[in-house]
Amino acid sequence: MTTLMVSVLAFVSGIKDRLESEKGATATEYSLLVAFIAFLIIGGVGAFGGALNTWFTDLGTTVSGWAN
Repeated sequence: MTTLMVSVLAFVSGIKDRLESEKGATATEYSLLVAFIAFLIIGGVGAFGGALNTWFTDLGTTVSGWAN
């Protein structure tokens, strides 16, 4: 998780440096960047969350089978 956070921060920093060098960078550009990052995070959490839920369900079924 830490590696992902460092990668996202590096990406945002690189974009920010590029936008700061141009004159006339507006709040609209920054809001689009934030929205893009938010959609990536939401998509990643959704995909990983579903897989994790399935894994724990299978694990629970396996462990409950041990008790019988």
